[in-house]
Amino acid sequence: MKRIGLTQRVQVINSYDERRDALDQRWYKLALNLGWLPMALPNIDPSRAEQLVNEYDLDGIILTGGNSLHVLDPNNPNAALERDEFETELISLSLKNSIPILGVCRGMQIVNSYFGGTFEKISNHVAVEHELKIKSGDFDFPTLVNSFHEWCIPASGLASNLKPLACDANENIEAFRHKSFNVFGIMWHPERALQLTPGEINFFKRIFS
Repeated sequence: MKRIGLTQRVQVINSYDERRDALDQRWYKLALNLGWLPMALPNIDPSRAEQLVNEYDLDGIILTGGNSLHVLDPNNPNAALERDEFETELISLSLKNSIPILGVCRGMQIVNSYFGGTFEKISNHVAVEHELKIKSGDFDFPTLVNSFHEWCIPASGLASNLKPLACDANENIEAFRHKSFNVFGIMWHPERALQLTPGEINFFKRIFS
């Protein structure tokens, strides 16, 4: 069984003076249905990340959604700098150790940011569905996907070493892969879909084969 690490969003609980790590339970269901062992990754100090990855003996990492990137809006109460720092270190470790990565929504954004990409503010992309335009025949993506993001990756903002795989009607990037490493990103949330398409299942299995 593949051991897949899942990063977690940071939730601020003011009434308890706590910053909590949290993960949608639907991620566990999706992972188990794909034959993976899901392993929640806490937002620890980046200096401890390598030890965690080694101890967990991960076969892959999914950078999940939630939280705004601190670099986009440091004053956003939904931003979590500790998560950005931890996930940035995870990306570095994954590249170093040839561990596959899939970034989902915010996770896709931080991958693009890591490789030098840029973003633009977008409207009408939260809690809606939209059509997907496939830009590569390598993968059979769904034609209609959910959307929960306020920042997009315009075609001009995609990092130079990332290849677009799908986009929305305005050519904003909805899926990409790295040109050299086993690193992918999708902007929609597969864990929130009622059922994965056969193409999505093949996509995930190809990444974490």
